[in-house]
Amino acid sequence: MIVFTNGCFDIVHAGHIDLLERAKALGTRLIVGINSDESVRAIKGNDRPINNQDARKAVLLGLKVVDEVIIFDELTPENLIKSIRPDILVKGGDWKVEEIIGGDFVGSYGGNVLSLALKNGYSTTNIVEKILENRQPVENGSDSVIEASLKQHVDVFSSILENNITSIENCADLIVKTFKTGKKVLLCGNGGSAADAQHIAAEFVGRYENERRALPAIALTTDTSALTALANDYDFERIFSRQVDALAAEGDCLIAISTSGNSPNVISAVMAARRLGCKVIGMTGSRGKKLASVSDACIMVPSDRTARIQEAHITIAHIWCEMIENGLKTGKLSD
Repeated sequence: MIVFTNGCFDIVHAGHIDLLERAKALGTRLIVGINSDESVRAIKGNDRPINNQDARKAVLLGLKVVDEVIIFDELTPENLIKSIRPDILVKGGDWKVEEIIGGDFVGSYGGNVLSLALKNGYSTTNIVEKILENRQPVENGSDSVIEASLKQHVDVFSSILENNITSIENCADLIVKTFKTGKKVLLCGNGGSAADAQHIAAEFVGRYENERRALPAIALTTDTSALTALANDYDFERIFSRQVDALAAEGDCLIAISTSGNSPNVISAVMAARRLGCKVIGMTGSRGKKLASVSDACIMVPSDRTARIQEAHITIAHIWCEMIENGLKTGKLSD
C-alpha cells in the first residue's frame, strides 16, 4: 500500500521525523515528494532553500521509513500524485483535508486523504528565523515615520526588482493565456485585498492606459447580497468559493489575494477553482507559504508588513495591465 506525502523538507527536524514515521505506519511504501530548489524559492522566498534539492533528498533517503524521494518543479505536487496514484495521501495538520492538493483525485478511486497532527514546537521557518534574527541590522531609531515607511517601500520594491521579475512574468503569462482563449479572470480577497480585487477587475473590464477591447474579469468582493447571504446561510469561509462554483469554468483564472497567505475563505476559493480546472495566481507576502503552495504561479512580496505588501500588489497588477495592453497593441494578445 503506497503512502505519499510532500513538502520542502529544507531543514529536517523532529517534527518531520514524527510525521514521516506515522505516515509510513499507514502503509507498506512511503514516497516523499519534495519541491525543487526553484519551487521552494517560489513558495518561500529567495533566501530559501537552505539546503539544495539533492542534499534534501539524500537526508530523507537516509531515514529508514522513507522508501523513495521524488523531486518536482511545480508549486504543487498535483501531477506527481496523479502519476503515482497513492492509496493514502498525507499532509501535516496545518492543512485541512479539503485543502490538500490531490485529495479529490485520490478520493475519486477510493484512496484515503489524511491530515496528521503535527508535533508541537517544530517549524523549519521558525528555525531559520531564529538563526537569522541576530544577524538583522539595527534600525535607525532616529528616522521619522515618513522616512522609515518610505525607506521600507523603496527596499521592498528594490528587492522585487532584483528577485521577482520572473514571478511577475509567469503570472502575466497565465492571465494573457486566459484572455487569449476566451476565458475570464475572477478575483478575491479581504479588506484592502478586496479593494485591490475590485481595482484590478475594473482595469481589465475598462481600460488601463490605452483604448482596447474589454477583458472579462469579475471581483467576487462586490455583490453585497451574495456575500451576506453566503456568510449567513453557509459560513464566512465559503463567501468566495460558492461564487467560484457558480461562476468559474475550466480554463478560467482565479487571482487570489491574501497578504498573510492564510485567509481561510481565500484558500477555500482556490481549492474550488482547482477542482473546476481553473488556473490560480496567488498574491501574498513573505509568509504566504500556504497560498503559494496551492497556486500555479504566485507573487510573494518580500515583506511581512501589510501596508508594504499591498503597495506592491497593486503596482504589480498595474504592470500586468500594461503588459496586456502592450500585447494587444503589438498583436501578441490577439483581438
